[in-house]
Amino acid sequence: MALIKLEKDGHVALAKIDHPPANALSSKIIEEVDQLLTEVENDPDVRVVVLYGEGRFFSAGADIKEFTTVESGEAFAKLAGKGQQVFERLENFPKPVIASIHGAALGGGLELAMACHIRLVTKSAKLGLPELQLGLIPGFAGTQRLPRLVGVAKAAEIMLTSDPISGEEAVKWGLANHAYSDEELSSKTLKLAKKISLKSPIAVKHALQMLKYSKDQSFYDGVEAEAKSFGEVFVSEDAKEGIQAFIEKRQPAFTGK
Repeated sequence: MALIKLEKDGHVALAKIDHPPANALSSKIIEEVDQLLTEVENDPDVRVVVLYGEGRFFSAGADIKEFTTVESGEAFAKLAGKGQQVFERLENFPKPVIASIHGAALGGGLELAMACHIRLVTKSAKLGLPELQLGLIPGFAGTQRLPRLVGVAKAAEIMLTSDPISGEEAVKWGLANHAYSDEELSSKTLKLAKKISLKSPIAVKHALQMLKYSKDQSFYDGVEAEAKSFGEVFVSEDAKEGIQAFIEKRQPAFTGK
């Protein structure tokens, strides 16, 4: 793995996303998340995984420039489907995965974090799904996970305004478990991870398996519909305008076409 660096501290695997400058969630990182899960799943010494970002951010969003290389709505839907598949594996992983979030978890970065079992944040962190600002929609099951965590009305506000919420607000709304100062986040994350690592791996695995039953078939129907819509929206004129405006650092002018 080139963009995710792995270290161990006892029974805790520390997985660092290292993709400067913003740890943008490229297809390569999604692929490496999948590789990471395979590696730690087959390592009996690893009982808990901590996922965090190097530099200023956890992950400030998807790799928008990569989007410009995708040639069709079908290819875009396929890209969404791959991300959904990896994140679903993450959410159903038999070992706990803790997202340790500083700076920002936006767009695909937040979708990655929402697939983790536990989210710890800094008080000043920014969490959001700003895809509509680009004329797009979330494509890695964000439209389905966010309302399950914060409720439909708050999810609608977050998505439709593109405005992020702070780490403290994320705890209030159930999007994160705890919020800490920038200086505390790392030590608090490791303390929680080590506490969980003392539990029986067999009991932990079965406890996590039980969480799967909180999701009914409508979640999976929604995820499938999201991937299809992701591809359909991508080929719109508004999406092309939104992506170009982002690259040019200007306000997009949407026409509804």
